[in-house]
Amino acid sequence: MTNKAESSDSKGTKRDFSTAILERKKSPNRLVVDEAINDDNSVVALHPDTMEKLQLFRGDTILIKAIAVQVLNFAVQVLNFGSFVGLWLTEGFWSLLGNLNLGFGFLYLDQVLYEGFDGVSVLCIMSFDNWVDGKKRKDTICIALADDTCDQPKIRMNKVVRNNLRVRLGDVVSVHQCPDVKYGKRVHILPIDDTIEGVTGNLFDAYLKRKCSNAFEFLLSTGFATAFNLDVLYRCIHVIKRLDLAYFLEAYRPVRKGDLFLVRGGMRSVEFKVIETDPSEYCVVAPDTEIFCEGEPVSREDENRLDEVGYDDVGGVRKQMAQIRELVELPLRHPQLFKSIGVKPPKGILLYGPPGSGKTLIARAVANETGAFFFCINGPEIMSKLAGESESNLRKAFEEAEKNAPSIIFIDEIDSIAPKREKTNGEVERRIVSQLLTLMDGLKSRAHVIVMGATNRPNSIDPALRRFGRFDREIDIGVPDEVGRLEVLRIHTKNMKLAEEVDLERICKDTHGYVGADLAALCTEAALQCIREKMDVIDLEDETIDAEILNSMAVTNEHFQTALGTSNPSALRETVVEVPNVSWEDIGGLENVKRELQETVQYPVEHPEKFEKFGMSPSKGVLFYGPPGCGKTLLAKAIANECQANFISIKGPELLTMWFGESEANVREIFDKARQSAPCVLFFDELDSIATQRGSSSGDAGGAADRVLNQLLTEMDGMNAKKTVFIIGATNRPDIIDPALLRPGRLDQLIYIPLPDEDSRHQIFKACLRKSPLSKDIDLRALAKYTQGFSGADITEICQRACKYAIRENIEKDIEREKRRSENPEAMEEDLEDEVPEIKAAHFEESMKYARRSVSDADIRKYQAFAQTLQQSRGFGSEFRFSETSTAGTTGTADPFATSAGGAADEDDLYS
Repeated sequence: MTNKAESSDSKGTKRDFSTAILERKKSPNRLVVDEAINDDNSVVALHPDTMEKLQLFRGDTILIKAIAVQVLNFAVQVLNFGSFVGLWLTEGFWSLLGNLNLGFGFLYLDQVLYEGFDGVSVLCIMSFDNWVDGKKRKDTICIALADDTCDQPKIRMNKVVRNNLRVRLGDVVSVHQCPDVKYGKRVHILPIDDTIEGVTGNLFDAYLKRKCSNAFEFLLSTGFATAFNLDVLYRCIHVIKRLDLAYFLEAYRPVRKGDLFLVRGGMRSVEFKVIETDPSEYCVVAPDTEIFCEGEPVSREDENRLDEVGYDDVGGVRKQMAQIRELVELPLRHPQLFKSIGVKPPKGILLYGPPGSGKTLIARAVANETGAFFFCINGPEIMSKLAGESESNLRKAFEEAEKNAPSIIFIDEIDSIAPKREKTNGEVERRIVSQLLTLMDGLKSRAHVIVMGATNRPNSIDPALRRFGRFDREIDIGVPDEVGRLEVLRIHTKNMKLAEEVDLERICKDTHGYVGADLAALCTEAALQCIREKMDVIDLEDETIDAEILNSMAVTNEHFQTALGTSNPSALRETVVEVPNVSWEDIGGLENVKRELQETVQYPVEHPEKFEKFGMSPSKGVLFYGPPGCGKTLLAKAIANECQANFISIKGPELLTMWFGESEANVREIFDKARQSAPCVLFFDELDSIATQRGSSSGDAGGAADRVLNQLLTEMDGMNAKKTVFIIGATNRPDIIDPALLRPGRLDQLIYIPLPDEDSRHQIFKACLRKSPLSKDIDLRALAKYTQGFSGADITEICQRACKYAIRENIEKDIEREKRRSENPEAMEEDLEDEVPEIKAAHFEESMKYARRSVSDADIRKYQAFAQTLQQSRGFGSEFRFSETSTAGTTGTADPFATSAGGAADEDDLYS
């Protein structure tokens, strides 16, 4: 049963409303940001037709609000089909669409500019229905001017206005009339510290208020006149005479509190910030407006810190963000919605997920975007050694939030202050949990206070908190999928200097199991690798680094690949997770086994749409059985590498511990880790050690092995079909494994790994000796032919022994040479050549004298008998054929297992 909000339209088709809150209606006042031609901080340009639609006049003051939306420009061709105009979309268009993270929404055509005849290249502006509000709903006010050269529907603004709105070229803004802007009485303005270094004199007079008729006087006032020789000075004066340095003088510029603006003058530009305006928020600076510049310059670091986290800084959690905004934004911004329906708005949300998945970041983004008062409680901070003070701290936090409503109380690491009361030893923890319960019950339904909690251990929280009326909704902020990782990578790399060939999509495919924090660490490591390559031309003792070096640095695909080799998912650092470097080429023979493995493991990862097409879920598990040393582990590694899945190897006995219940917990933990890092291959080596037939073990401490097996069976049944986790077991005792584990739906593919044939043995010899110097008289094919019945491990032992004999002979020759030199030091060494440069045929002949088979014929017959038994049980329906004459209304043959009507009534038919 799904929890998606669905509804049927008039045609009967179901529409998913789970992310409806993220969608926006189209409106004529939403315009695409374009680069300005006239570089003025207070002016934006629109097409005259756009101004007419919005009922704006030249010189009107308008309010511009930031909206982030993806807008793409495509070159398409118009094909004329009589009265119908069709669009021919190139392969590049569809590949670009596929590259975007658009697992949602609808594609619609905003505008097509065309001439109306065949084959004309046109501009087609495509936008996607995934509107997201800009950071903290940034807005600014400007003067609107008409510009015939401005395209529709676009708005031209310079970089200063874009920075104030926190938008980039191609983003979308909304334009609103703002007729009630008043003349300001007072405006407080301060410069940004790093733009006035070296400038002396009165900035207020030179840059803001006074028109400078005497250029030499201006240079003296700013300190430039003493810094240059006369030739440079006269050239500066020539430029300055053409500049109007009085930014506000008779300009009637609108300003908004918090905005930055750039004033260009002479040799440099100075950036200012509007600290305060009277009247508040925004006003027009008139000739009689008082401008204050008293105070310390604004630090650039402080200004950057104010660039708060917004929705567009959170990636990979689209559906979760929709739920959070429903539960947080709607009660805070539109409580009348709940009042009109007659239900109480939600009070709390619990976010849970692995560390680094973005729970705290989401909470901060929601607080910044809603503009609500944000009260953050870090769990351990409220604890106190004094009796009653911890509860008092909690009460004060809730009182403060209610006073500053609308507000959000965010409790980070809530499991540290609200553990299960029956499992805590301290009285303080119990009292804090009780206090939190009563405080959440005491929140008035219309108090405009929302409580958000975050934890990565949801099952350790007291159950009383996890009911409706306290934490109404629990939202899983899980490990992002491939589309989510692409979103996160784009966010982390938007300010990075990337080479053109960097393929973020390829990186997404190679980062299974990575959360947002891991991807941020990956980007940092790639940047560090880029810096390391330049260390040979960077001198740490120098105060500055040459601009050429800085400009030549860019992060490439190679840097990302190096970073991938040194990083792994943080959720799996306790467990040894690796993507093995074994490929199919390293395994000789076994073609049928390879094909079976590809169908079971590789196809569901690489072609999930095929399984959806035929309406069937893929197999979950494979059991390799066969003699020891035949490459069962190597096969598992190869399949994990081929489908680029994470690989967790579990040795059976290491799951068993002496503590009661700990062994089952280990199994649960392993499966949880695998689900977090999906697609993942779980490889159980020596499966027979933990999956023997139940009831057969004697002397077992409390039946630990049986409990582990039961836990294993339930975990395999409970594996979510959406999580691509595969189980590969390996054993050389298939006869003692519990039959419940071998049924279809668990380890349903039983694959016999036999002893290698001649070709496979030849490949094994080549693989073992690929790094060894071999004499030309060694015939590996003859060795392969002679070692009939040897396993891969036996062949490896032959090669190791031959190498050992070569090393022994080499050392003996060295000792003899040293002995001769010590006996006759005056004699010159005639030949310094290596007497044993390679492994000779004699070494292999000596090694073959001690060669032995680790698997006897009797063992082989046991495996073959087991495989034959399986084959016989599988062949039950080999004679079945559909009858050619059978129709829907007739039955061809009688069912041998059918019972009479009376018998059917007496028996309980579980499948009826």
